[in-house]
Amino acid sequence: MEKKGAVREESFLQHPVLFLLVLGLGFVVMDPFEMGPVGGHDFRPVKHDIAPYSQVMGRWPKDNQSRLGLGNLEFEDEVFGPESLEFDALGRGPYTGLADGRIVRWMGENVGWETFAIVTTNWSEKLCAQGVESTTEKQWKKEKKCGRPLGVRFEKGSGNLYIADAYYGLLVVGPQGGIATPLATHVQGTPILFANDLDIHNNGSVFFTDTSKRYNRVDHFFILLEGEASGRLLRYDPPTKTTHVVLDGLAFPNGVQLSKDHSFLLFTETTNCRLMKLWLEGARNGKVELLANLPGFPDNVRRNERNEYWVAIDCCRTRAQEVLTHNPWIRSIYFRLPLRMSFLARLMGMRMYTVISLISENGEILEVLEDQKGDVMKLMSEVREVKGKLWIGTVAHNHIATLTYPLQINNSNST
Repeated sequence: MEKKGAVREESFLQHPVLFLLVLGLGFVVMDPFEMGPVGGHDFRPVKHDIAPYSQVMGRWPKDNQSRLGLGNLEFEDEVFGPESLEFDALGRGPYTGLADGRIVRWMGENVGWETFAIVTTNWSEKLCAQGVESTTEKQWKKEKKCGRPLGVRFEKGSGNLYIADAYYGLLVVGPQGGIATPLATHVQGTPILFANDLDIHNNGSVFFTDTSKRYNRVDHFFILLEGEASGRLLRYDPPTKTTHVVLDGLAFPNGVQLSKDHSFLLFTETTNCRLMKLWLEGARNGKVELLANLPGFPDNVRRNERNEYWVAIDCCRTRAQEVLTHNPWIRSIYFRLPLRMSFLARLMGMRMYTVISLISENGEILEVLEDQKGDVMKLMSEVREVKGKLWIGTVAHNHIATLTYPLQINNSNST
């Protein structure tokens, strides 16, 4: 027995390449120097519920003219990470939340941008105002103090502006602006860790998303990499000042939009690349349905006057990404490799560009606009259609994009 074991040991040592591969794999899995993208984190990847790549991408229309690239850049280096865009009852705006913690509004060429509100008394120009650096890592350590307003919505009757701030939860500020008042920072005894977007029901209730119970906005990439589904759709009721969990176990719940008659609510699940519908009335009240599988990672969803829905999508899925999705153990190794996240993404064939899609309330794809070269934006967060123009926000860039819509060009080769 001892001789047989010695032969086996000798046989293994005669293959130094195999030995080094095993040793290297063990090193990667252990990641003792925390050199990989997930180094230092309790990284727990799981399999998540996403439609098959071939099923989605094989049916998705393409914009071969890349018409979104015809848009214009507005307010360059004047606004910093304007994720969500809003207009008040008088048509003034846009209003938007910035990466430096402020909500600002456009007051016309003669006045320009002015600070409308802040979400915390911690805010100061010295601490928080970083200008064009606000959308870089330099701001991340300050976000918890300065705030990061994401979704913004006006209640048309009162003129109050409701704010979903990534760190300060759900807040509201009056029509004259100022320091916002906190409304919801906890639900059922747990903190709201990552308030993201919201919409206001005609009964006064505010529906909003809490993207994760594990990670905040700065660490949002780990939500995607893990595939974890601890996000929630919440509802705040002003009369009782209470917050309730509407849906739990969501994978990166993000944008929120009520239908015109408020009979249902749409929300995006970024990790699972899909648009979902929650019924609020009728025989299907409380039921959740899939409205559309998407080619990339959706952010906000906004309704136009025709009761159609614009979805902002950071594109696109790849076959390699699907392999990682279905094999958490591979993800556990892959993202511990001592390489930059951007390089690992390129190895998976991911090339970031933007797609916006107009979808009917029944899930029909009505329009697809792409910016395949990233001429206007490489990352976007929201599309608002207002008076014949698309206003496009972005959490990552220092400008807003606009595009006349409907487009007055030849659409014969668009899809």
